[in-house]
This record gives sequence, C-alpha cells and structure tokens, in this order.
Amino acid sequence: MILFALILAEPQHHHMMPGMTMPAPAKPKPTARPKAKARRPAAKPRAARPVSPMADHHAMPAEASTCSPEHAAMGHCRPASPPPSDPLPGMTAPACSPEHAAMGHCRPKDGGEASPGGDHGSMDHGSMDHGAMPGMAMADTPVGNAPPPPAPTTRAADRFYYPAAMAAADARMRQEHGGMRFSQILFNLAEIQVRDGRDGYRWDGEGWFGGDIHRLVVKTEGEGTLGGRIGTAEVQALYARAIDPYWNLQAGLRQDVGMGARRTYAVVGVEGLAPYWFDVEGALFLSDKGDLTGRAEAWVDQRLSQRTILQPRVEVNLAAQDVPDQRIAAGVSSIELGLRLRYEIAREFAPYVGVNWERRYGAARGGGAALALGIRTWF
Repeated sequence: MILFALILAEPQHHHMMPGMTMPAPAKPKPTARPKAKARRPAAKPRAARPVSPMADHHAMPAEASTCSPEHAAMGHCRPASPPPSDPLPGMTAPACSPEHAAMGHCRPKDGGEASPGGDHGSMDHGSMDHGAMPGMAMADTPVGNAPPPPAPTTRAADRFYYPAAMAAADARMRQEHGGMRFSQILFNLAEIQVRDGRDGYRWDGEGWFGGDIHRLVVKTEGEGTLGGRIGTAEVQALYARAIDPYWNLQAGLRQDVGMGARRTYAVVGVEGLAPYWFDVEGALFLSDKGDLTGRAEAWVDQRLSQRTILQPRVEVNLAAQDVPDQRIAAGVSSIELGLRLRYEIAREFAPYVGVNWERRYGAARGGGAALALGIRTWF
C-alpha cells in the first residue's frame, strides 16, 4: 500500500499546477520502481477546486477579488459600491470651504453653500470631476450681495497710492506737459525809415505771458521823426484765449499816446496762423468818444535759405466815421505795404533791409515809399 501511494503522488507533484484539476493519470506499471533518493514521505493530496479548462491561469485569487479604495483610485478595479466619503477611522470630516467648493476640490454635504473655515483637509477628491480643468468651478456659484470690485484704471499706481498723492502728481505732470507758463517779447519791426528829408522811425511789437490756453498780451506800435517827438503811438493790454490750435481770441483796452489825441478804446480781436503760414491780426476799437475803427494786418516769412528770410507785409486801417481831431477819414483810412529781407545772425537777432510804401486818405492825405533799415529781435 505504501509503495502504491508514493507512485500516485509522484506524477501529481511534477505536473499539476496549483488551483487546477488535471485528468487522473494512467495506472503505472507495477514494475516501475523509483530510486531511493526520490523517496519522500507521502503527502496528503490537497483538494482542488473545480476550474473550467478555459479559465485564465492569471486569474487573481479569490481573496483579492475585493476592490480596495486605493486600487479603485488607480483604475485597477471597480468597487461593488461607491467608496465612503468619510475619512479614516478616528478622524472627523472637516467642512468644505467656499473657496475649495468654487474650485471643484470638494462638494458640500448638504448641497448648499459650503461652510467657511475649511482647509485643504476638507477636499473630497472622490467627488471631483477628473474631466474638468483645474481651477474651474463644478457648480454654479450662489448669488451674493457683495459690492462689485472697483473699475480698473489706466494707471497701475492708483492701486498703491492715495488719491491725494496721485492728484498732486497728475497736476504736476499736466503742468510739465502742456500746462507750463511761457513768455516772449517780439519786435517784428524796429527800424529807421529814410525818406526825402523826412527821415523817421517805426516800431511794432508785442509781448505775452501765459500758457497754451490763457495769456496776457501787451502790444505797442508807433512812429515819429528823427530829432522830434513821437508822432502817434499806442499800447494795448489784452487777455488772449485759445479757441483752437491756431487762433486766439483777444479782448482788452488800448491807450493812445504821443502828439495826437489821447483816447482810450475797448478792443476785441483775433490773432493766429492762417493757411500757408500767414500770421494774421484783426481788431476792432471802440473809443471813449464812440468812434469805431478797425485794423487788419498780415505777413508771412518766406525762407530763402537757412538764415535768409523774405517777409512781405500788409496793413489796412479802417474807420466807421470821420474822426477830424485824428485826421482819420471814413472807410479805408490808410494802407501800408512792405517787403523786408533779413539775415538771422541768430534766431533771436536778425538785421534786415527793405522797402515800405504807405498811403493815407482824408485830412492826412499823403504817403510814399521809404527805405527801411532795422532789426527783428525776440527774447
């Protein structure tokens, strides 16, 4: 009996795989006798579970069929029932904060608003939608009553400095970029006029102080004879305001001085730059006696070279009525034409030579041509 049992156990040990049932081996011949060194104690054969012949030999043991949460998270298996959302035993589930709920890291248990005070420990990663992009809310954000954020500005510094400091800096910047104060004094004419035995002098200039919009303008012009008193002269004090990039509206007072009648006028006029770079001035004068007169003048600088400039000039004086004490006739009272060639030794200093023609009407009828020698200067 013992020998028969050993013979039955030997083939089963070498050819049977664990967990599989093989067909019963053929009954060996009684003449076969194993060697003594292969003899071993008889082992009780283990009862094998019936397995289908087509079963996969890589099948997992029965005890591994339970799907643990770790393997389910890695996609190795699918649990029979959803894993519990509770933390490890002995730990209390923290609340889901609104921030984490908005990012989709967790979901409030009650389905409503997440309770404040939660931290990263409150993330329920089992409830995340892995198809969603990080940082995107998985549900509609509940409507609140918080005030809207302030409107953005074009200056980033407004976020870091007080409004008073920014207002002061803005005012300084505006002053340095268009709001600064400037001044200039220009004598367009400062000359001696050579005539037949009646040599005289003539000036025409103005000065202004202010900015691009508002200015104070002072004008003066007059003439006289060499060795004699000033014949006629005037001084104007005007307020000028820019009405567009090229024109200023002017208003103020005019005072006559010299040998003629000394009258005071209210002045309103315009001054600016016409197309083709014509400097144009026009004004109306209403005297304290009720006399209304007007004046229009224009000139243009034609640059012949970098330093040589030719300046044609015209001036017309008009009157609404006769003014006997000033020897002014109604209508066109005088016309003056001039042509002057100057050479700029410096931009601020340019001597010139030219010719000037004048015609007066009314009681002061007369006129003629004169040689003009002078200096155009500004500072």
